Amino acid sequence: MNLKPINQQVVAIVGASSGIGRDAALKFAERGAKVVVAARSQQGLATLVEEIHQRGGEAIAVVADVADFEQVKAIGDKAVDRFGRVDTWVHAAATGMFATFDRITPEEFKRVVDVDFMGQVYGAMVALPLLKKEGRGSFIGITSVEARRSLPYQSPYSASKHGVMGMLDALRIELKHQGYPINVANIMPGVINTPFYNKGKTKLGVKPMAPPPFYNASLVSDAILYAAEHEVRDYIVSDVGKILDVVQRISPGLVDLALLAFAFPLQRTEVEKGEDDPNNLFEPIEEPGYDRIDGDYKKFEIPSFLDHIDKTPAFSIGVLAAAVLGGLALLGGLSDRS
Repeated sequence: MNLKPINQQVVAIVGASSGIGRDAALKFAERGAKVVVAARSQQGLATLVEEIHQRGGEAIAVVADVADFEQVKAIGDKAVDRFGRVDTWVHAAATGMFATFDRITPEEFKRVVDVDFMGQVYGAMVALPLLKKEGRGSFIGITSVEARRSLPYQSPYSASKHGVMGMLDALRIELKHQGYPINVANIMPGVINTPFYNKGKTKLGVKPMAPPPFYNASLVSDAILYAAEHEVRDYIVSDVGKILDVVQRISPGLVDLALLAFAFPLQRTEVEKGEDDPNNLFEPIEEPGYDRIDGDYKKFEIPSFLDHIDKTPAFSIGVLAAAVLGGLALLGGLSDRS
């Protein structure tokens, strides 16, 4: 698959106002790509484009709610109007709802699905005709390790990510059958320290978080840039994510026991937050402080050592096997104590 170097690409990044999308946009621009950034937050996009321009890059912004197909289509239209084409489409837009299933309304569940799943469906519907016209390129969907293993308190998010993975798998095979050399990449971050947990709606009574450890957003943006230049199928970002994926395949029941023991308390902070406090489920948060790359859990961040496996599959297979065995032993010990 012959993909263009990043410095020759036009890249559309959806969900770029904060977190992973914002970091990826800055890195693409630094590498010389022409960047089209999209999100609901007009303020977040304005500061991002200004930062890109200050660093000597080229970018335009499109305010869009991905739950509306016409607004997603406008992203592609404006990219073509300004730069003539799209070479890579990165779809990172997402929202969250933290609550037990019985406390989520139909409207809330549907909204998460409309953003996190249908948003990526609309992104693919817009991006693929543009990539087919160029005869090559990358559609990069950002899912989650939750596409492989759901978490409690996050049923609509987990369901959406499972759906996106299923769609990407189907698209990949269809494009190969049709003879299009288009890279369909599924980037699956583990627990990443972004403002996602600040922005999501919660009915837990407290500010939510994810079970630590956390990883830095730069690991995911580096994976995205790699997938823009190299053929990538599934790329799990973070050591814990890789281990969890393997253990889930071997023994889902063992993972159930571990989550029963730890996933509920470890997703709750001691900071009070009500369901009517600022959240981005239905509307963007335009208050200052939300449109940034990093979240509030820097103290829980750890490095990741196994990401090279996805870039060089033959790299350190023995190390991965040892890590998986260690993870199994840990989970086995947890189950013995439960």
